[in-house]
Amino acid sequence: MSYEILLAPTAQKMLAGITDRRIRQTIQDRIEDLGNEPDKQGKPLGGELQSYRSLRAAGQRYRNIYRVERERILVLVVAVGLRRAGSRSDIYTLARKLLRLRLVGLT
Repeated sequence: MSYEILLAPTAQKMLAGITDRRIRQTIQDRIEDLGNEPDKQGKPLGGELQSYRSLRAAGQRYRNIYRVERERILVLVVAVGLRRAGSRSDIYTLARKLLRLRLVGLT
């Protein structure tokens, strides 16, 4: 079964903000791969991001944060960015903030 892949507007902006087109293309390729067996890719996250998964991309530094919606056969990518442990611009920190502010969605 193939899943439909949707990027939330926030994820689209994050992806567009990556200036290196080779890295951006690599990330897009990894996102497209999520269409087949997204539950077997990436790792499950905990805490506030419990229903989400994280997939490494582009030299292992970038992360795609996504949620699998089985009933809709959908993969929703909510954030794309660099892993910077301890930084306010860390992708996990940004994703938690987006969720708290309820800015994650397809509006």
